[in-house]
Amino acid sequence: MTETKTVSPPTKRPVRQLLAASVGNAVEWYDWYAYTFLATYIAAQVFPKSADNSLVPLLSTFAVFAVGFFMRPVGGLLMGTVADRHGRRAALTVTILLMGGSSLLVGLTPTYAAVGVLAPVILVLARLLQGLSVGGEFAASTTFLVESAAPGRRGLFSSFQYVSTTIGQLVASGIATLLVDTLSDGQMNGWGWRVPFVLGAVLSLVGFWIRQGAQETRSEEQQQAPRPGLFEALRRHPRESLLICGITAGGTIAYYTWTSYLPTYAELNAGIEKSDALLAGTISLAFFAVLQPLGGLLSDRFGRRPLLLFFGLGFALLSVPLLHALNDSFAVLLLVQCAGMVLLTGFTSISAAVNAEIFPPRVRAAGIGFPYSLTVALFGGTAPYVGTLFKELGHSGLFPWYVAVLCLLSSLVYLRLPETAHAPLRR
Repeated sequence: MTETKTVSPPTKRPVRQLLAASVGNAVEWYDWYAYTFLATYIAAQVFPKSADNSLVPLLSTFAVFAVGFFMRPVGGLLMGTVADRHGRRAALTVTILLMGGSSLLVGLTPTYAAVGVLAPVILVLARLLQGLSVGGEFAASTTFLVESAAPGRRGLFSSFQYVSTTIGQLVASGIATLLVDTLSDGQMNGWGWRVPFVLGAVLSLVGFWIRQGAQETRSEEQQQAPRPGLFEALRRHPRESLLICGITAGGTIAYYTWTSYLPTYAELNAGIEKSDALLAGTISLAFFAVLQPLGGLLSDRFGRRPLLLFFGLGFALLSVPLLHALNDSFAVLLLVQCAGMVLLTGFTSISAAVNAEIFPPRVRAAGIGFPYSLTVALFGGTAPYVGTLFKELGHSGLFPWYVAVLCLLSSLVYLRLPETAHAPLRR
């Protein structure tokens, strides 16, 4: 890709920029993932029980999880356009407030026994707002992080996208584990599952306060330029938009399978106890967070493409044997999760940098936000539902092959991807 103009990084406070992006992002994703970890409790309280099949409420809960994902492209487009028109910081402020409000709404959702069908309606509304927020958050924070980086450090800064995401997920997993271990089933079903969502609303206010001190990364030239249209990125850069989809498809199915759905998958298919599954997820997430900066540094030195191929080909070859290796052993589950985290780092640690390096600054946030979030909605958001549906249909062994095929297809894209690690970022 041809670079037309470069300038020095817009900020002399990189640590503060990292903190502003990371803290807010961690809060956003804490709220988002709390839903996943507590899905079985939400299913029992918000959806009607089926006399014929106990999986029906859980399938309904994961369907709502997927509905939230399908609002993410809208959020990526709308909030990305806000970031391109009014600045990255303005968009980040809106997304954190949206997430706080939607998290509180989940926490206050009444039960099906109390209000009937209104309960799932309220839950769907909350997930739609969360999807809007998360889609916008990725678009704005990805752009903000990479534009804040010094030359030769974009991969490192990019890695903090998933460091902070994982911290949020780790806190959500840890709190869910603590609640499950300390409260009775009656308490968890009665009020315990609501606690993480109310806490998330409070934490969103903290993230909002921290982001007020962030420095805008959009260049003065871009601030003075005519504002881009809502669909300008798609209209003028269709090839780049399709490239984002190809890069993301394998990464998102692997990410959501290993970081979100695997505890439930292990419960349904290998007989793992719920508390053991959550504990293994928590430990592997901590390991995953530590790996991210290492992946970013390696990409700054050796390039983006080698890491992407390590991820894509690794999952194409190992998804099936890893998932088929699961049994009722905690140690095996932990080993499978950690092995996947090593492979996954080849994608997650640098995806923000790869995406930002594809688009010009005028439409960078919206250009990233819409195709990325659409692909995540199609393949990542549906992963828990597809996996549970395969189980329901009696073909649970097909799900690992589904993951492997998508990762293989993305690997073909990585082979043709131009190397951008050592080229200056367009500003």
